[in-house]
Amino acid sequence: MSRSRRSMQRIASVGLLASTAFWAGTAFGGDTPEQSLPQQIFDTMVQLPGSNPKFRSAHAKGVVCEGTFAPAKEATRLSKAAHFQSGSIPVIVRFSDADANPAIPDNSAIPRGMAIRFQLPDGGKTDLVLLSHNGFVVGTGEDFLALQKAAVATDPSKPHPWPIETFLGSHPIAAKFIQETQAVPASFGTQAFFSNDAFIFVNDQGAKQAARYKLFPLAGQQNLTEADAKSKSPDFLVEELKTRLAKGPVQFRMVAQLANAGDQTSDPSLVWPEDRKTVELGTVSITSVVADSDAAQKALLFFPTNLTEGIELSNDPFPQLRTSVYALSFARRQQQP
Repeated sequence: MSRSRRSMQRIASVGLLASTAFWAGTAFGGDTPEQSLPQQIFDTMVQLPGSNPKFRSAHAKGVVCEGTFAPAKEATRLSKAAHFQSGSIPVIVRFSDADANPAIPDNSAIPRGMAIRFQLPDGGKTDLVLLSHNGFVVGTGEDFLALQKAAVATDPSKPHPWPIETFLGSHPIAAKFIQETQAVPASFGTQAFFSNDAFIFVNDQGAKQAARYKLFPLAGQQNLTEADAKSKSPDFLVEELKTRLAKGPVQFRMVAQLANAGDQTSDPSLVWPEDRKTVELGTVSITSVVADSDAAQKALLFFPTNLTEGIELSNDPFPQLRTSVYALSFARRQQQP
């Protein structure tokens, strides 16, 4: 292992301990991580079929890329964040399949993930975590735990209704989410991604505005037919991405969808109307897959609470919840040989 990689892991481990102690033990009211909601979610997720301790407890299969982010002029009026000012900056991007199994075929009917680390001009970093569906599967951490428990308890050899079917039957938004994430994208580069979580953007005058991120592929959104998806290889999304990048950058248009007065910001499963104003934030340009993607994604840890001046948390609890679960997952995989 190189000195730089060892240093990265030591730094990440320090952050892990601090964030786990705070978020898992304090933010969700638990006296210890074992009693906290994040710990319960993590302990349940690692029981999902295909879960492997060497990989993430969710979005286990992925690929790490690098590129740049160039801000749009409008972004400076919305936020004073350093990466929205002038000039392009480096980014690290991880695309993923949203499953616990690192060997899941890419043509599976599941959501996809995109995580971005912005390398700020002052040497700092800020992260953004996105999903390929506008609106999260549930609106509370307790419901997310119930969903994971239902998935773990489901045995396809047993009679219907399965626990997961019972859960979806009583949670129409979750059922809608499952139905709308059945399509397989033609490419990671033709998939739209959404933060779902609301954040507070603060500009130079101190004005605050709640907003959600949306990323749209400049190549256009393209899904495969069911027949075409079945014909694809298990790793076709990564293979296709490498082929696409050999021809030029894969680019995404990043916008902020602004909340109107009265729009709720605490429930990521409730989508704001499409007539809400959007502000151009900039363009993410992905230029290559990193040389050793597997090693990079083991060392990488994206925290949705890793923000920078000019962007703040809203009353949405999920970024804090994700940070705690991601930290526990990171600790587990770092302990593996």
